[in-house]
Amino acid sequence: MNHPVQGGKILIVDDCQTNAEILVELLRDQYDLATALNGEACLELVRSWGPDLVLLDIMMPGMDGYEICRRIKNSPVGPFTQVILISGKATTQERIQGYDAGADDYVIKPFDHDELQAKIRIQFRLRQSLMNLWQANARIQEFNISLEHLVEQRMEEIYATRDVAIFALAKLAESRDPETGEHINRMRHYSLILAQQLLRASPYAARIDEQFPQDLYRSSPLHDIGKVGIPDAILLKPGKLTWEEFEVMKTHTTIGANALREATRHGQCGSFLEMAIDVARHHHERFDGTGYPDGLSEEEIPLCARIVSLADVFDAMTTRRVYKAACDPEVATRIIEESSGAHFDPVIVDAFRAQHDEFLRIWSESDRGEDERLAAEQDLAFLVRG
Repeated sequence: MNHPVQGGKILIVDDCQTNAEILVELLRDQYDLATALNGEACLELVRSWGPDLVLLDIMMPGMDGYEICRRIKNSPVGPFTQVILISGKATTQERIQGYDAGADDYVIKPFDHDELQAKIRIQFRLRQSLMNLWQANARIQEFNISLEHLVEQRMEEIYATRDVAIFALAKLAESRDPETGEHINRMRHYSLILAQQLLRASPYAARIDEQFPQDLYRSSPLHDIGKVGIPDAILLKPGKLTWEEFEVMKTHTTIGANALREATRHGQCGSFLEMAIDVARHHHERFDGTGYPDGLSEEEIPLCARIVSLADVFDAMTTRRVYKAACDPEVATRIIEESSGAHFDPVIVDAFRAQHDEFLRIWSESDRGEDERLAAEQDLAFLVRG
């Protein structure tokens, strides 16, 4: 039975029709009313009609008021529905039982009409305060989500600008040797593939995290940044370098590392730039300690540099340079595998084997020129010179 009026919505639940009619007469001029004679009808109206407040008698056949209250409060609309229990039971224990069931207030029969109306007004004020709080929280959450999206967008823009600057700097160094083509682009993809494989399945998996491959992807293009300090006569010489020239060429590792280290002193830099220093300085170290500039061996060599070393050599061997022709990828693969434990970390060689097909895919999709695709096993004495 509905009694539509301008106020909030109240559901009156009492198995005694006379009691329900008394409450209807008392409240009909102020609120939008509906009545129910049992628990099942009450719960259905709560679901379908959505009252703001339920005036609920406790003593009813079947489902009593305590259980009805409990079900209302545990339902999806429970937080939005106030419940006042009405009962002739007046003991402290009975009132506590009502509050434990989730009731917002407890009225004892016979009740004073003015007091009941005052309690109802209080419950509507409480509900409105809760609604205001929920709405404020919703607005705060929406603002936080918008702010997070804005921060993510700005950070992506910062990262993109940074990566473009880094890549442009690496390309600037590479531009002095035009025959290297897309070397840094291929090489950073090779490095990323190896790092991801090591993270998935290797003895090094516990030492690195999800950020490591991304940092390596960003830092690896700077491995040869120090070549900006090498004279063209040496850098572009079409043939084997003299001992003195090779000593100068080797300094590109320390030139690059020193330049990057100086850059870190002028601002807050991410872990990738710290990694770039290690990569630039140590990517020509060898696992057996015969590399340069520091003669480090095995795990003395930073992991990032060990990864870049293999990626760099594979690309150098399979790409035409001013001093050599390109090598077939399978020949390059064989040389790398034979150099496991000498030039290269055996664990990283294993990762290379596991991702060999991906290396070949990147190699085959790269624009190197037909002469590089057909070249094979020429000038092998120079193949590992990056």
